[in-house]
Amino acid sequence: MFKDHFSKLAESYAKYRPHYPPELFQYLASLCSEHDLAWDCATGNGQAAAGLAPFFKRILATDLSKEQLSQSIPNGKIVYRLASAENSGLESESVDLITSANAAHWFNFELFYHEVKRVLKSDGKIGLWCYLHSGITKEIDKIAKHYAYEILKSYWPPERKYVEEKYQTLPFPFEEIKAPVFKMNLQWNFFNFTGYLKTWSASQRYLEEKKKDPLDLIKEDLRKSWGEPETVRTVSWNIHLRIGRLPCQK
Repeated sequence: MFKDHFSKLAESYAKYRPHYPPELFQYLASLCSEHDLAWDCATGNGQAAAGLAPFFKRILATDLSKEQLSQSIPNGKIVYRLASAENSGLESESVDLITSANAAHWFNFELFYHEVKRVLKSDGKIGLWCYLHSGITKEIDKIAKHYAYEILKSYWPPERKYVEEKYQTLPFPFEEIKAPVFKMNLQWNFFNFTGYLKTWSASQRYLEEKKKDPLDLIKEDLRKSWGEPETVRTVSWNIHLRIGRLPCQK
């Protein structure tokens, strides 16, 4: 069953979710012996797919949300398709690289990995990643973590645990490749950051259940810690990456 936490947020998601560094995609591409086709699963508005475009001839970007795909980043190399991660519609042994950015924890693992093993070339690679807490200042970070772990504590879906565990406990039936550390660094003002907090699935569940914006509970303190709302600060996230290849046949 498709757990749709983000269709209602498609426009905000496209506007406020951070973009991934080019170095990440350059590295993933460097692991591939061929660069004919990449598949980005649960692409959302295509942020990761667009990052792959300079390195591959074609990219298939799939998602089950029409609303998310309606916000997709246009690129001549990318074909956007309404499809699940468990049923891509791709030909067998046709894909050089499979990616999923901050989404694999929502998948049916058994069915998704069956599809991965079907469509991946024998020397193809898979890269799954997530990100957790941002780093800005000690004071701002403390408020943001209070928001995540106290105010929203009971509103996170159970799949969130894989993100909290930095994907280290995510089932991953592949021959693993040790991944380097990548970071996202963005220049955001107060409105960018609060817009991002609103895109969290738990923020939306709180709003739907209580009919109140949970950000109202921290906005004043956050505003004082931030300073002038237009002040631009560096916002950083660590990317938690798992990379693998198909197990060797014995």
